[in-house]
Amino acid sequence: MDEPSGTQRREITFRDLNPASLFALAVAVPVIELICVSVWRERELITPHLIFELALWTLLVSAVELLPAPAWRGIHVSLGFPILTAVAITYSPGFAAAVALIGSTDPAEFRHETTLLKAIFNRCQVALAVFFSSATFHAFASIDDSTSRVIAAALVAALVDYVTNFGIVVFATSLMYRTSVLRLARTLPRLSEFLVSYAGLAVLGVVLAELFSVPNVQFLAVLTVIAPLLFARQMFLRSHALEEAHVELTEREEILRELSNTMAEERADERLQIAGYLHDDLAQVLFRLSLQVDIARKLLDRGDVDDVRMQLDKIRESKQETSDRIRALIRDLHRSPLGARGLAESLESFTDEVGRDSHIRFHRDVQDIELPAPIALLVFHIAREGIMNAVKHADPTDVSVSVTEQGEDIVLQLDDNGSGFDSGAPGPEGHYGMAMMRERAKVGGGSFHVRSAVGEGTTITVRFPIALLQRDAQPGSEPPSANGPERASPDTSGTTSRSAEGSRDSVPA
Repeated sequence: MDEPSGTQRREITFRDLNPASLFALAVAVPVIELICVSVWRERELITPHLIFELALWTLLVSAVELLPAPAWRGIHVSLGFPILTAVAITYSPGFAAAVALIGSTDPAEFRHETTLLKAIFNRCQVALAVFFSSATFHAFASIDDSTSRVIAAALVAALVDYVTNFGIVVFATSLMYRTSVLRLARTLPRLSEFLVSYAGLAVLGVVLAELFSVPNVQFLAVLTVIAPLLFARQMFLRSHALEEAHVELTEREEILRELSNTMAEERADERLQIAGYLHDDLAQVLFRLSLQVDIARKLLDRGDVDDVRMQLDKIRESKQETSDRIRALIRDLHRSPLGARGLAESLESFTDEVGRDSHIRFHRDVQDIELPAPIALLVFHIAREGIMNAVKHADPTDVSVSVTEQGEDIVLQLDDNGSGFDSGAPGPEGHYGMAMMRERAKVGGGSFHVRSAVGEGTTITVRFPIALLQRDAQPGSEPPSANGPERASPDTSGTTSRSAEGSRDSVPA
């Protein structure tokens, strides 16, 4: 499900015992106690052979949970659900839940992208769902009953599993984002689709359990069922990669179209600036030259030859001044698309203009660095876009702009103390400011990085390698143109993961 926008997330961690953390503890502690008590009560059933089987199931679950396939909006598909369904059918609730608790690994745990308490909570809520699923199945049937009875009991168990997982994760997420459970539920795909998926995977779990119960087959049955699914996963990954490439290409076309329109507006502004220069400077000199010609004509009509000579000297001076100004304009335009003022003065003029129309205080630190003309223009436009984004959307009181030389890079950095945003969440539809800044950075061979969080301001850093800038500049200044069927585990996209095709939910990492 999508992360609620505009909310500051509570983290599930031991260091901050907020309502979400307390709820995680309220789930984790009783579940661990429940599993320990259940296993202890059935300790007489524990044999070396049983321990060996449970260990193999745990390793298998761990392995498949580490191979999720991305699906839809942070959703993942994995093979864990049918395997844990088979475990729930084959063993008692305590043993099945123990396998789920230990085996429900998540890649985020190995990448240190989730907190310890959140990892424990996700494992425990999966184990609780499996415990209830196993208890439900064994209340209605056993593996030795008729196939129809086993399938019916497995379907009911899958429904119990789904409701348990769904309820715990959605409630935990509502505490994390301080939003209502109903609002989160509305962001989920249709319930019927997941119920149908759970039903299909539950039947697959029944097949796996039935084959496992056949002597001399057992774990060979797992390979028989899992191997085709692994091949299907690889095909799915390829098709998903093509779909993502298509989406990325479509978005890039939109960004380039928007960037093209913005460039047209920028060039219109530049033409207006040139027109203003011609009007304010050259037009006045030409008007003075016209008056001098009229005066010379009148003096010539009166026969004042000496005065005519003096006036002609003035006309020559005015003509020379006009030529000098035209040469200076041409030289400035060749040297820098920003004109005679250069990057530092252009940024100072722009920020002064924005500051006059707002309550924002600007802090500038623009070093006198020799930049190729196209790169200087790119830096100016990136800075201008970033400042205007902050003014329009973040409501800051202070904005800092710096262009410095750091090691092997020329670095543009924009800092504001505005409202910030979740940099991991997708941007609003139709807003391409950040994407256009990134495209401009790429055009100059640079890198673009954003660091922001809700309520903590934003920092934009653009780096252009000095070695690249020392090459001969090319003509032109602008470019043309929930793991699932998975058990809950933290995802890394900043959204609450809902796995496709009968998967489990997970709280965001």
